[in-house]
Amino acid sequence: MPNYYFERDCRTPYSESYTVLDDEHSVGRVDLHFTPTIVHCTLCVLESLTQEEVQELIETVDDDLVDAVGVYREEFIVHVYQGRDAGVYSDNGFGQNGDATEEA
Repeated sequence: MPNYYFERDCRTPYSESYTVLDDEHSVGRVDLHFTPTIVHCTLCVLESLTQEEVQELIETVDDDLVDAVGVYREEFIVHVYQGRDAGVYSDNGFGQNGDATEEA
């Protein structure tokens, strides 16, 4: 049984972003966006997670992140994307033309 927990990456007045971990291994990301009545969630997980594990993760996000914030909501909408991690990109890694620079 997975033991999901979250490390916050960033927070704004209306959104939060987390890395999803299971036993210190990253298994995905979750982005939450708060409107006056709806919480929108984008959940990106590794392709190795089963549908049961994804459902369990959604419930954990709802319990540990959404309910913990204490915002009123009429609906919790979750968009799930499942695949492989292709990396993290930043403008610090691009040249002047926007092309990726090679590390020496």
